[in-house]
Amino acid sequence: MLNRIVLIGRLVRDPELRYTSSGVPVSNFTLAVERNFTNQQGERDVDFIKVVTWRKLAETCAHHLNKGRLVNVDGRLQIRKSENDGRTYINAEVVAENVQFLDWPKDNQGGANNNNNNNTNNNNNNEFNKNKFDDNDEEFDVPF
Repeated sequence: MLNRIVLIGRLVRDPELRYTSSGVPVSNFTLAVERNFTNQQGERDVDFIKVVTWRKLAETCAHHLNKGRLVNVDGRLQIRKSENDGRTYINAEVVAENVQFLDWPKDNQGGANNNNNNNTNNNNNNEFNKNKFDDNDEEFDVPF
């Protein structure tokens, strides 16, 4: 049997990073994914799909992704059931096994958890790379 989900969409908000009681990192975020067809008004409906990442992938997503970023998520569908006050709740989510970043941050910041010190270090690295390639007549822009 096969349980495989592939999604391309944009983050609705910054990922949340938490740790389990045993110290395992877990990150949650929601993807906005457009449908492949239009509705009667000629607009594309959007599905909001919950995504969960674990361990190193969770930390990487939490540190480098933020609201609006375009990503490809490859994983599996998981259905969780819970009961509260006699009601049964069913929650569908995608457990990501791989997340690919499909765009660059607009402000050259890594993600939501970066601070000004990281920006300073990135600017110093860009200056180094710029000076290293000054021998060329063409402008060279380092993408990070």
